[in-house]
Amino acid sequence: MSTLTSADILTNGVCIHYHRIERTPQTRPWPSLVLLHGITDSGLCWPRVVKALGAEYDMILPDARGHGLSEKPETGYAAQDHAADVAGLIRGLGLNRPVLIGHSMGAGVAATVAAHYPDLVSAVILEDPPWRPGEDEGTAEEQAARATEWRKEIIERKAMTPAALIAQRKREQPKWADEEFADWIVAKQQVSPEVTQYITSPRRPWREIVAAIVCPALLITGDVAEGAIVTPEVAATAARLMPRGRIVYIPEAGHNIRRDQFNAYMTAVREFLAELG
Repeated sequence: MSTLTSADILTNGVCIHYHRIERTPQTRPWPSLVLLHGITDSGLCWPRVVKALGAEYDMILPDARGHGLSEKPETGYAAQDHAADVAGLIRGLGLNRPVLIGHSMGAGVAATVAAHYPDLVSAVILEDPPWRPGEDEGTAEEQAARATEWRKEIIERKAMTPAALIAQRKREQPKWADEEFADWIVAKQQVSPEVTQYITSPRRPWREIVAAIVCPALLITGDVAEGAIVTPEVAATAARLMPRGRIVYIPEAGHNIRRDQFNAYMTAVREFLAELG
């Protein structure tokens, strides 16, 4: 049996809202799972993953700063800010070296936590993090262009009705299950445009982050032709740099791998978690 609760915690000077699914009774000494969402999503944007794993694992689903019901400061959206928030959450809740599962921005943050706070996590699962070939996150001009486009999209979505928003997303993402949309729509209404600072804020190059990850790590990649970010070349580099890392490629999946190919994604996640013991 599992129960869902929600609360707020002050971490790194910011009030972070989170949901928690706790199994009762605790029958196995498995680690907790902390799920870190992508930019403009929220902690509740993992409905199928929660349904699949909630009966087996304790799960914590925070809203990143600027997202969901968390505090929305005007500044402070660099990867290291988000990572410090997660580190504070882990310490504040007294979690015993949880597994971090992240998507996109959340995957980049999970990797940063593992690299900067190695004693706080036992493993990481990274779904298509924003790791690009060439310069770390592209040139300054490319970063600025992506941030500008994201900010424009955030503002436009906030002005749309839920019906129009879901119709648009279904056209864009025909592979998504219907249950993915409800909390996704709410998240788009809640998010602050300031979260786009994540894209342009200075950060440690991803290659340095990857090389500093000493815990077991699973990198899940998709098809670049379908919209995935991590190229085969980047994945190969990550595999060489992560001493305990592995790569799983899932075909016919874009950037939202778990939403495009849920069964294949969950197979990879379950196999990895099982090997952790």
